[in-house]
Amino acid sequence: MIDFLTLSDLSLNGKTVLLRADLNVPMKDGHVSDAERLHRLLPTLKELSEVGARIVVLSHFGRPDGTPNPKYSLRPVVAELERLWGKPIAFAEDCIGAVAEKAVQALQPSHILVLENTRFHAGEEANDPVFAKALAKLGDVFVNDAFSAAHRAHASTEGLAHLLPSAAGRLMQAELEALTKALAHPERPVAALVGGSKISTKLDLLNNLVARVDVLVLGGGMANTFLAAKGVAVGKSLCERDMLDTARDIAAKAAARGCDIVLPVDAVVATALQNDIATQTVAVDAIPADMMMLDIGPASAQIIKDKLAACKTVVWNGPLGAFEFKPFDRGTNDVAVAVADLTRQGKILSVAGGGDTVAALVNAGVSEKLSYLSTAGGAFLEWLEGKDLPGVAALRQSAAEQKKAD
Repeated sequence: MIDFLTLSDLSLNGKTVLLRADLNVPMKDGHVSDAERLHRLLPTLKELSEVGARIVVLSHFGRPDGTPNPKYSLRPVVAELERLWGKPIAFAEDCIGAVAEKAVQALQPSHILVLENTRFHAGEEANDPVFAKALAKLGDVFVNDAFSAAHRAHASTEGLAHLLPSAAGRLMQAELEALTKALAHPERPVAALVGGSKISTKLDLLNNLVARVDVLVLGGGMANTFLAAKGVAVGKSLCERDMLDTARDIAAKAAARGCDIVLPVDAVVATALQNDIATQTVAVDAIPADMMMLDIGPASAQIIKDKLAACKTVVWNGPLGAFEFKPFDRGTNDVAVAVADLTRQGKILSVAGGGDTVAALVNAGVSEKLSYLSTAGGAFLEWLEGKDLPGVAALRQSAAEQKKAD
């Protein structure tokens, strides 16, 4: 199933490895506020260090629009990475040119050097060949461990893979293996849980999933639109009235392909979206005209759990209600615990991802209890949409070329 090279396929002892990582982490008051992406990078760093590679880390940070900007320097991130690594990490003020070259030359085997934000150069986002060659000049091998940036055809994610022997790092490998098992070669039946506020932002996702999964569970605001498309009065609930025909088209495609779309049968409603407001639980066809559906009800949660119990693979993107506000997290929490239990029992492979999804599963206390939780946002979504990610495609092409050369 693997059509790309990994760290196991390359001889890295004594080599200078250009490691594309994702150091684009949340910051607050000049400090890293969520270091999960840095934690997930550590296994690749450890393995490269143990084989005596010189590790040169490349990453973007924020959107500096192709020009140096102290606000988007990677230096504060390096401080946190150094704390987690437990040993000194060098830092260079540029990612190409004399400054970077001098820093790389001074780097000792098994040590780490982080280069400054690749997006300080316009050539990064333009995937400029000249910029990519300037990066490639710094190393012997390219290792991409940034699946979360693989949907961008940038110089440090796509261009480099065509210029140096290339492989996936352990995090990239884990992401690709999990997603391949979940959608490309899944054990059936397959269920997908899709939440979020709008159909319009997940059209490609829905159209791809109805052709790939056996059960499609819809929650959040998009479920309201599907209910309205069936003639259900949803009160003041978030609903895209201009997408009703689209919802009906998706439902028709699902029916034709044997995909069971599961919509809420009951709803937790309130007059406003705020914490600890008075709520009612009603059937979806009895939502008061002055109220809005903000979570699935217990009957809906039970139906979803029963459906998932009959499946072998579960993919999750998007919460089922407005989980940021209590008590509208109950439906998502209830289903999340069930998914975690089925995973623990070995009955399902569960893969989830997307920023809101990760936050919802953390809120439910099960973020570490699924088979795989992706920290990639846009890349995870585009993979579920069936799109070919440039960073991954480049690794595949590199592997094919290296195999042909051998």
